[in-house]
Amino acid sequence: MGSDNASASMDNTTTTNHNNIAFTFGALILSIVFLLGVPGNLFIIWSVLARARKRSVTTLLILNLACADGFLMCLTIFFIIYLAKQNWIFGGVMCKVLFYLCNTNMYASIMIITLMSLHRLVAVVWPAHLAACTRKRRVSCLLAGMWIVVFLLALPAVIFRAEEERNVNGKRLILCAVNHTRSEHAVFQYTLETAVGFLVPYAIIVGSYVCILRRLRQTRFRKMIRSENLIHAIIITFCIFWLPYHANNLLQVVAALTPDTSPLKQRLGNIGQSSRAATSALAFISSCANPVLYTFAGRSYIKADGLAFMARLFEGTVLNYNARTLETLSGSKAHNLLGLERRHNLQR
Repeated sequence: MGSDNASASMDNTTTTNHNNIAFTFGALILSIVFLLGVPGNLFIIWSVLARARKRSVTTLLILNLACADGFLMCLTIFFIIYLAKQNWIFGGVMCKVLFYLCNTNMYASIMIITLMSLHRLVAVVWPAHLAACTRKRRVSCLLAGMWIVVFLLALPAVIFRAEEERNVNGKRLILCAVNHTRSEHAVFQYTLETAVGFLVPYAIIVGSYVCILRRLRQTRFRKMIRSENLIHAIIITFCIFWLPYHANNLLQVVAALTPDTSPLKQRLGNIGQSSRAATSALAFISSCANPVLYTFAGRSYIKADGLAFMARLFEGTVLNYNARTLETLSGSKAHNLLGLERRHNLQR
């Protein structure tokens, strides 16, 4: 009996140490993210709204992504304080609202990146339909519908997040923690986040680029353009920084499905809880990484355009798409278009 108490005490001490390390690591990461992400995303928004002369679909998607990321970056100060103090001091309402907004950003980011991939799919595989699919009204309605879906998908964060009092080493702490009264609730929330916020969108993204590569091999257009590399970098970066978070989700789903009598359940639960702060902090990095990626992609414009270099980068994306669309319209479709143009010129 004494050995069992000693073992439990050691487990609690180990878990507490792991939590302290995770909280410290998370606070450090979020501090860097805040310093890079807030000015970086604000600069992107300013570049699109004030300096970009052409508003393409890609530019509009980048603007929405920067707004979502920039707003999230402004909220990181709350989480830095929370991780540094290891105590939630902002009240129950803010506990629900802040984490709800974080989940909203997660869904919005991956859905906007998915729309970027689908836009490229239409531009390369079905270029004749690109103009019809990218009309301003349709794109605006699509984005409005996407945001409505995003706000609905993030609702579990409001339902299952709450203040919770804990006694850690004789010290009373208040945490903003997930409160699942039943294991089915944990399975539902974490499965929804990982399936809809990661696995399904990435399946669509990968499928889109497989079709794009196949189409490019059938045409004369084989040159990799800067904007294509940029979007690839955004997709890969998002995957790298969100993968640990979703792996942790799956770990907690397994823990919830494990029988209560199994010692594995408690072990997996402890690992999942102690890793949550660090994996969540890593996920925040993806929101400050895009301005860095844009800067590297547009560095050749800096000397000529100064502060407008990012706007020129986005405008270059539009020109590249026009070129790609013309190149992709090969074979009989291109000949038909040329024939129609010649007839129109003769009639004139």
